[in-house]
Amino acid sequence: MKVVIIGGTGLIGSKLVGSLRAGGHEAVPASPDTGVNTLTGEGLAAVLGGADAVVDVSNSPSFEDAAVLRFFETSTGNLLAAESGAGVGHHVAMSIVGCDRAPDSGYLRAKVAQEKLIRSSPIPYSIIRSTQFFEFFMRIANEATQGNTVRIPPVRFQPIAAADAAAAVGSVVVGAPLNAILEVAGPEQFRFDRFIALGLGSRHDPRVVIADPEAHYFGTALGERTLVPEGGARLGEIHFEDWLAQTVPPVPA
Repeated sequence: MKVVIIGGTGLIGSKLVGSLRAGGHEAVPASPDTGVNTLTGEGLAAVLGGADAVVDVSNSPSFEDAAVLRFFETSTGNLLAAESGAGVGHHVAMSIVGCDRAPDSGYLRAKVAQEKLIRSSPIPYSIIRSTQFFEFFMRIANEATQGNTVRIPPVRFQPIAAADAAAAVGSVVVGAPLNAILEVAGPEQFRFDRFIALGLGSRHDPRVVIADPEAHYFGTALGERTLVPEGGARLGEIHFEDWLAQTVPPVPA
């Protein structure tokens, strides 16, 4: 089958392209670098010709509230319209676990708006809500750093390796549309502060992680279960400490 991956050169998209091709499918990465722009509609009609399914794992270049909402509403609207014209039979989009439980986050509100557009479209769909990726732990720590301390809310956290998230998307896109939301998460839960401490410790980072119930996550307050699945999530296989051992180089003797 032909699958077009919007955002196919990014973290999840590039892994998905490789796995689909290995499975014998025609996987076509699409991004502004390949001449496809979902914001303007440039290149969409050409790349979607003959496509059986489309996967949208693109992201906004700006996380400012108005800009990110404009990105997801405009790009998703253009993409769905082009898919309708091309006769695409399955729209798959990656979203975020808990996006509907954090209304103070402009980014998560934008993901909810994107989901609404997809569900209201006549195109059969599958929405995959993922927890945060292991690969983002350093970015999270940097955002929460004050001097030599990293303040993290001590709430539940169930991150996933990008490889496991991509595998989940790949298994969904080659199947029948779910016309529903599927949650995916890592194999184990942490306290959020413990997760960050493990990651920084593996890199011999001297910053001190402090469990702070008043700390925010990229500007939004978190409840105990805001970022973890409701139940029945598809779980990945890669454990965080194994991932750290494979991806973080040892300190020279």
